[in-house]
Amino acid sequence: MSSDEELERIRQQRMLEIQAQQQQQGQVQQAQQEAEAKKEALLRQILTPEARQRLARVRMVRPDFGAQLELQLLQVAQSGRVNLPIDDETLKRLLTQLQAQQSKRDIKITRR
Repeated sequence: MSSDEELERIRQQRMLEIQAQQQQQGQVQQAQQEAEAKKEALLRQILTPEARQRLARVRMVRPDFGAQLELQLLQVAQSGRVNLPIDDETLKRLLTQLQAQQSKRDIKITRR
């Protein structure tokens, strides 16, 4: 086998590997988009328009806190611990509870 043939075989093998990787990444992205769409649809069902606006503002200012709030809203709604749809006042109460939980975390710094 000549070096040109071997080089061409290696190139084609590498191209197949790259195509397989791109296909896997596309599938992962599609699954993530589907999950996000499902979550948004559920939130649309359980929140009033005012509460959705407040949640959007929270996500804009603090994305990590907004994601945590979304998860808690979905859990609360699925467990039936709150009346649906969740209005703005109920969302405010949940926000204060979450902020209280986060502020309870004590950070201790020791200097040596």
